[in-house]
Amino acid sequence: MSVLVVGSVAYDSIESPAGKVDRTLGGSATYISFASRFFSNIVRLVGTVGNDFDDMDLQYFKDKGVDLEGFKKDEGGRTFFWKGRYHENMNFRDTLDTQLNVFEHFDPVIPDVYKGSRIVCLGNIAPELQLKVLDQVTQPQLTICDTMNFWITGAREALEETISRVDVLIINDEEARELSGETNLVTCAKKIRAKGPKYLIIKKGEHGANLYSDYDMFSAPAYPLSKIVDPTGAGDTFMGGFAGWLSWSDKINRENLRRAVIYGSVMASFCVEQFGAESFRKLNRYDVDARYEEFRKLSVIPTKS
Repeated sequence: MSVLVVGSVAYDSIESPAGKVDRTLGGSATYISFASRFFSNIVRLVGTVGNDFDDMDLQYFKDKGVDLEGFKKDEGGRTFFWKGRYHENMNFRDTLDTQLNVFEHFDPVIPDVYKGSRIVCLGNIAPELQLKVLDQVTQPQLTICDTMNFWITGAREALEETISRVDVLIINDEEARELSGETNLVTCAKKIRAKGPKYLIIKKGEHGANLYSDYDMFSAPAYPLSKIVDPTGAGDTFMGGFAGWLSWSDKINRENLRRAVIYGSVMASFCVEQFGAESFRKLNRYDVDARYEEFRKLSVIPTKS
């Protein structure tokens, strides 16, 4: 199945206890596209960059086989830029600078050839823009949405409409509590799923992720890493791995949704081992599948003797 990705392409300057990097390639659409491409033969990107976007970074997308017909370079401004610093506890970070630049005027126009994409990934952008995408696509098999606290508090009405129209919502535990007004995650899930999505995934950082549906609750572990370099983009990478696996398997059922959660976690575990999107440069499908097996063995529960 084809995967359509709509979101930001950016440059990030990042400081963490592991070091720092200046103007590395980032943005939600970047991470989602690269992670999806490990599984799906057709990954289509809709995004915008500025006149400072490096030709080598453009070639990176091409080398990975991402379809760029919906990717636009705006010569009238610069690329979206974010700068942040992570604490020793990398669940916490400080935003030092945000420059929307050309992304401030991003208006996603879906090319005709993209409109029939079977899986649609809505990266963490304004809910109004997510709705514009949903209005343009034609009967996708699965729509997947990400959001954040900023939109939960600042664009609640539009976000509620978006949530009511998507199949899968992926958020973290803090966002789930804010969106639902509850503290217990099971109760959070019930209230959020009542808003419309068939499936809800609540990410819990180093504690894994939970999948909720009408017929299932599945809890996946996090992969134990001895060193985390940069958590930026881990959630977007999770979405890309999740969507990519479902695209490759071509079946959306209980078993494949569970596998997709694990593959999302696998891709996220690779992402955090280097700054920005660097982990994807040399990563191959063999490495991905090998780590999937390691993930799977983490939670094998022996039967009673």
